[in-house]
Amino acid sequence: MGAYTLAKHLGDACYVFLAINFFWGLFCVIMAFRRVWQLSFSSRQKQNEFLEELLPKLEAGQYAAAAEMCANDSRALPQLAHVAILNRDLGYDSLRQVLTELLQQDVLGELEYRISWIATAIKSGPLLGLFGTVLGMMAAFGRIGTGEKVQPSQIAAEISIALICTAMGLATAIPFNFLLAAINIRMRRLQESLASGLVQVLEHFKNRRA
Repeated sequence: MGAYTLAKHLGDACYVFLAINFFWGLFCVIMAFRRVWQLSFSSRQKQNEFLEELLPKLEAGQYAAAAEMCANDSRALPQLAHVAILNRDLGYDSLRQVLTELLQQDVLGELEYRISWIATAIKSGPLLGLFGTVLGMMAAFGRIGTGEKVQPSQIAAEISIALICTAMGLATAIPFNFLLAAINIRMRRLQESLASGLVQVLEHFKNRRA
């Protein structure tokens, strides 16, 4: 009777763990989409318009105006350009190294952190569901093993509840897989747009040193 009770309580606890796993994964998905939205321009055209306004200021040597323009913009490219302007005397190679480190640590670091947690939630969902199912089956067979007269409807009810754990795990993993793919696509687009924008900004400082 003790094993049956333990399995039943652990099976019930799996619902809690599945819920925590789902809501934590959902939180990370929301934060990742929010972060990508904060860092990105709404379109490539908007980024080009920003560069068309910024680059003439750099070419004219109006670094104070260019720095002010970038400092007031929280998106990734303006912030990296702002760092480049403030550190323009470092030289091209050192400046490129500084921007590369900032890109990896400050811009992409949080996104990679969220993505890793989403992937963990995707993997953990079915595993927790399977664990809950196994515990539910143990509880059902434990009831049979007591020797008491058991109605088939009672066993069927316990088995159906146990299978809910598997369904909950899959309900976490399947949609989160699609959401993770969408985040990865947006992150790749962000990296590509940042790379093209930073090349143009750095080209000015490279020619300046030359």
